[in-house]
Amino acid sequence: MIDLNELSFFGTGIACLFALTVAIQLGYYLIVFLRFARFNPSEQNLENNEPVSVIIAAHNEDFNLEKNMPFIFEQDYPNFEVVIVNHASTDDTHHVLNDFSRSHKNLKVVNIDEDLNFFKGKKFPLSIGIKSASHEILLLTDADCKPESNQWIKQMVSNYDANTEIILGYGPYSKGESFLNKIIRYDTFMIALQYFSFAICKLPYMGVGRNLSYRKSLFLRNKGFTSHYGISSGDDDLFIMQASNKANTKIELNSSSFMYSEPKPTFKSWITQKQRHLSTGAAYPLLFKILLGTYSISHLLLYISFIILLANNVLVVPSIILFVIYLTIRFIIQKNALSKLGEGHLLLFSLFGDFIHIVLLSAISFKSLIKKQGDWK
Repeated sequence: MIDLNELSFFGTGIACLFALTVAIQLGYYLIVFLRFARFNPSEQNLENNEPVSVIIAAHNEDFNLEKNMPFIFEQDYPNFEVVIVNHASTDDTHHVLNDFSRSHKNLKVVNIDEDLNFFKGKKFPLSIGIKSASHEILLLTDADCKPESNQWIKQMVSNYDANTEIILGYGPYSKGESFLNKIIRYDTFMIALQYFSFAICKLPYMGVGRNLSYRKSLFLRNKGFTSHYGISSGDDDLFIMQASNKANTKIELNSSSFMYSEPKPTFKSWITQKQRHLSTGAAYPLLFKILLGTYSISHLLLYISFIILLANNVLVVPSIILFVIYLTIRFIIQKNALSKLGEGHLLLFSLFGDFIHIVLLSAISFKSLIKKQGDWK
């Protein structure tokens, strides 16, 4: 039997921290993430043929447009247009779009000749594209994305009914063998696990701009991105937080609806991308700052406290038992969730990659905070 009186104040504190963080993490997995792992979608209306406007904002994307647009135009759907906003491109984007226009009458090109420096990111061209759309249902993606099948539009639209205004899709990255590729795909999975799970819990807070659908009337009713134009990113999380509610949002998990893109080729480019995505966190409502912050902080502290306990030979056996219980529950829930998203090959990687992932994210977040403070000064 363990005599707690023999433990130092430091050892007791670390042991309590470890127990607390395990309890918090298990709470998230058993209360929130388990709902996604066990989720069965409601019946879809695959006969829904409402006209759709696919919106793409493109800046110097001639190569990606030429490669991926044929898969968009080949969609098995009776009535859709493709609205591409050519945002001040200096490459051959204009010529590529002209070529597509000759063979595809459902292509609408909107040209923005000058880059407006006071608008950062793609919110401005997206807004122009949305306002130029002819149809009520909008389906957003990027020029560097390729649909998994010609059923992409049909699967996403099949979720709409009289009460639905937002559909959250999945945007995975192409599989590769490098360590960076696995980290990026695991990061993408964990982000999806969170936003899908909270959406199922009637707390939608984000989607991914690579595969996202909502009604044009919803966009106009919420005045688009006006409330957060000053933030370069946020078109797929700040807007969803603003426009979603517990009744108007659904998720789409059929693999034929997935929209693939190529991951960043270097750690430096991926870190830059992550910093940009994380920059919107300061604008999140307090509730989501607490929910997401508690998960991330407890996740990191769980590993740190466990390592400290082992390194100082404090409660080693009970700590290992508790850690194994946590790993087992996480493994089972992640296994089901990974399978739903076609990422089952990441299951074994998650056993050690999870620790590396949370350490990297914490370092990137800290670097972003320091950089932001430095810029302010």
